[in-house]
Amino acid sequence: MRIVKVLCVFAVLLALGTVAIAEGGQVLLNAAGATFPYPMYSKWFDVYRQSHPNVQINYQSIGSGGGIRQLIDKTVDFGASDGPMTDDQLKQASVPILHFPTVLGADVPSYNLKGVTAELNFTPEALAGIFLGKITKWNDPALVSANPGVNLPKDDIVVVHRSDGSGTTYIFTDYLSKISPEWNTKVGKATSVNWPVGLGGKGNEGVAGLVEQTPGAMGYIELIYAVQNHIAYGKVKNQAGVFVKADLASVSAAAAAVAKTMPADFRVSITDPAGNKAAYPIASFTWLLIPSKFTDATKRETVKDFLKWMMTDGQSYCEALSYAKLPKDVVTKEMKAIASIQ
Repeated sequence: MRIVKVLCVFAVLLALGTVAIAEGGQVLLNAAGATFPYPMYSKWFDVYRQSHPNVQINYQSIGSGGGIRQLIDKTVDFGASDGPMTDDQLKQASVPILHFPTVLGADVPSYNLKGVTAELNFTPEALAGIFLGKITKWNDPALVSANPGVNLPKDDIVVVHRSDGSGTTYIFTDYLSKISPEWNTKVGKATSVNWPVGLGGKGNEGVAGLVEQTPGAMGYIELIYAVQNHIAYGKVKNQAGVFVKADLASVSAAAAAVAKTMPADFRVSITDPAGNKAAYPIASFTWLLIPSKFTDATKRETVKDFLKWMMTDGQSYCEALSYAKLPKDVVTKEMKAIASIQ
């Protein structure tokens, strides 16, 4: 009996020693994906490391499509996307992939119009027409009628879109597919589509740069990139008939309708929401894509700890970077879902 007790004590001490070694050792996590939330993720990974100096998270901002591909190929520990993985993509993964919403953001119609200082209004029909290549001039009646009193020039509209696989594109094309039957039939929604017209830029940074450098340009970028680069962006007419500017309140309003009915796998679209006058119509959650099983126990526990921190203390950093916090109902469901990571 005495020998058994000694062995039990030794086992406990050994386990504690293993934990201490794991906590004291360096943990390197590699991740890749969406550019849409990159400013937020960069901030989070930096702040988290300050309190966990043994943890380093390397994140490549390569676009949602690239992040999903690298996750499926198992060249990263986790991925990130602004559009949920499709059923076909999920089937390609060696283990089930879990979606964890992180923040809320918005795609905004940004433009470069010299001499126009007013915030422009865009109807759904006008946005679809521009990106279908049917509205080609800034003084087109569809734009003039939505912007009374604004002297719009007769300049050509230079459409700018993403050239890489992009969750920002998924959000924008998801919206266009809902509001335009023609777009839905001819182009559809995806992280990468065959654009009817326009110039391609890599990443939100690339599109923002092209819009800044090109007179008459019009592109879609994530809200923070427009804010940080002081690029003009317009209001968009929602289902309630109100022209709404993207900001923290209007993005949060877009998520309010689905927060309590969020599906168990967290894959949901909140573009073009109905019944809320305050909702901005081109908003979305963005997700971290986490394997449900890790062969490395230390990495698994580190990822789980980071997720818990991100959903609690980490949310306090969102608004300073123009991202909206996760609704409390969503956080509650996500905290329970963390237990699914084995």
